Amino acid sequence: MGKTKVGIMGIAGFMGRMIAKQVHENPEAEISGGTVLRGSAEEGVEIAALCQLEGVTVKTVSDPRAVISSSDVVIDFTLPAVTVEHARIASECGTAFVAGTTGLTPEQEAALADAAKNIPLVYAPNMSLGVNLLFDLVKKGAGALSDDFDIEIVEMHHKRKIDAPSGTALGLGKAAAEGRGVSLDDKGVLSREGVTGAREAGQIGFATLRGGDVVGEHTVIFAGPNERIELTHKATSRDIFAAGAVRAGIWAAGRKPGLYSMADVLGL
Repeated sequence: MGKTKVGIMGIAGFMGRMIAKQVHENPEAEISGGTVLRGSAEEGVEIAALCQLEGVTVKTVSDPRAVISSSDVVIDFTLPAVTVEHARIASECGTAFVAGTTGLTPEQEAALADAAKNIPLVYAPNMSLGVNLLFDLVKKGAGALSDDFDIEIVEMHHKRKIDAPSGTALGLGKAAAEGRGVSLDDKGVLSREGVTGAREAGQIGFATLRGGDVVGEHTVIFAGPNERIELTHKATSRDIFAAGAVRAGIWAAGRKPGLYSMADVLGL
């Protein structure tokens, strides 16, 4: 069996370059192409030079369909609206798709699910192994503990992050809600200010911190009578997200159409 041909959307970006490095170093995959912004200085540049990789002969392009149609799978860590458009094109081309972009609206998530009717599509708020294990632990913990245990989710990221709470934090909230058999839309409290009154039983609270160059830290607190359980994941490098995305891409290529998560990829 040959190598999986991986297209990278937004290859000139920070995550795009990291994904390119992970693909290049993976013996099961090869870079089939990468997109950049039309008219940018990176357009038409050899990917080998752009990402400092030896042996990659293809050049960047601004046409997403050209990359998508020539790939077995594409990996997208761009912007929500762009990701949705790329997923639509992938659906038309029959190309597997990995979406790692965060901050999608419910309508945009529904658009990804629609694309997944025709292609295998992996969508996850976080691609790391550790975080996906945390999702599973939070769901089980929430299901095992009663409403006497208040659930609070605290997350911190670098000062350049533009969405809050993070997609991972919201994913943890959804896992907690699922464990308790409730809806995060009904029980989630994304922020607090002013005279809020006493905390209501069953709420799932969020606290968002931003500063410095923090890659990503998430803690889920189960605060009960006379005891507290804290589950924490700390990312020290974005390599874990890129490596997870490449693993998801190789896994997705050739699968049956459907909307998959990292739990499916990892067999959790």
